[in-house]
Amino acid sequence: MKKNIKRYSELIRLPTAEQRFEYLRVPSTVGIATFGFDRYLNQAFYTSKEWRDFRFKMILRDKGCDMALPDRDIPEGAILVLHHINPLSLEDVEDKSDALFDPENVVCVSDRTHRAIHYGDMSLLALLPIERRPNDTCPWK
Repeated sequence: MKKNIKRYSELIRLPTAEQRFEYLRVPSTVGIATFGFDRYLNQAFYTSKEWRDFRFKMILRDKGCDMALPDRDIPEGAILVLHHINPLSLEDVEDKSDALFDPENVVCVSDRTHRAIHYGDMSLLALLPIERRPNDTCPWK
């Protein structure tokens, strides 16, 4: 059994993108393959009809927002990823564990945010647009 299970219901209580990023961040090393030579199992799973249907429902739940934050719409045409909050193992995929389709174990993220989560690099997060004010770009005011 996995320790320190993280849950979607806990994640959505965090108010900021930074807090949610820290909650989701996966401490890993770049270049280490998740499934090694068995990556074909992972790809077969993510292209299955069952996964596509589940993914669609979860994107609707999160309203297509990055890390399920209402003010972080993922732009049309950007890649939407359903991130497993608790990383999957080869055994999870082989045994079709409950973790694969648990709504409490997934959140909608942009491709850029997904990379930031896995690389542990907050600088990769897409920044929110700066709220502009009258004359804020005028150098003499």
